[in-house]
Amino acid sequence: MTRLVLRADASGTIGAGHVSRMVAYAERAVARGWEVVFSGQADNAEWLAARFAELSVPVVPSVPFEGFDAVVVDHYGLGELREEVNAAGALLVSIEDDVFGRRAADLVVDCGFAPAPRPDDGSGELLRGVAYAPMRDVVRDAREKRGVRETTGRSRVTVVLGGGTEWAGTVSALLHALRDTRVPFVADVLVRGEPVVPEALPGQEFRVQPPGPGLLGLLADTDVAVSAAGVTLLELCCLGVPTGVVKLVDNQETGYRGALDLGLAAGLGSAAALDGAAVETLRTLLVDKETRKRFSETASSVVDGRGVDRVLDRIEKMVTTG
Repeated sequence: MTRLVLRADASGTIGAGHVSRMVAYAERAVARGWEVVFSGQADNAEWLAARFAELSVPVVPSVPFEGFDAVVVDHYGLGELREEVNAAGALLVSIEDDVFGRRAADLVVDCGFAPAPRPDDGSGELLRGVAYAPMRDVVRDAREKRGVRETTGRSRVTVVLGGGTEWAGTVSALLHALRDTRVPFVADVLVRGEPVVPEALPGQEFRVQPPGPGLLGLLADTDVAVSAAGVTLLELCCLGVPTGVVKLVDNQETGYRGALDLGLAAGLGSAAALDGAAVETLRTLLVDKETRKRFSETASSVVDGRGVDRVLDRIEKMVTTG
């Protein structure tokens, strides 16, 4: 039996994306009969980490690497680990997002939309591109259920922007941009903190709540989403949800540009510089069914939901061949 450690953290400042990816790895590894342990903190991502208990995956603050076959690290704050992990007799699998989280490893995975050239640091095999994007079971199930949707009446919008409270100001700016489209809609706004919600125009409605386990249900039934260029955008692509994407932080620049270049989402610009162009982009997404259909079909074909299995296939082969 293959034994696997998943190492990641979540917090109000880190967000929940790293833990979300590790949940996807845990699900597919457990389905193969592997023994899995999650090592790290899941603060601010408790609703995601609850899945580990359902899978009978232990959650511990830290764990020695001895006795495991592979260690998957998805963390920007940790440095080089290959020597330590290899000395314990395990393979190091490192998840990186362009230069963020980069370290030498036996197997490197970058599931970005357009990974940039990577310097040779002695790493083993590289798996790069959205073909390796990890999708949780609930995402893949929702993809099957969603199908093609037709909007009747007011458009349904879901705004989901990071797991931390510090994005409340950016959410406020996006809500004002939505209001200024002057188009009727019902918007579910999933955010921690207290964004300033504008006074809705006739036919518009804002419903604010913290992110939680009901997120995928909302996304599966939404007409348009507004998201940052991180893990959630990959999930939206897999679902085929037409999305207006905002560059929330600097480490999303590559993903933001890559998503736009591939025609997967509509660009709203940087969180620090939202302007009238964002309003017009949102208006188009709300009223133009052909635009929504184009984004939906392109995104769901590029992000197919089978990324984790491709990575686990490679880990299994490496473990088997020593």
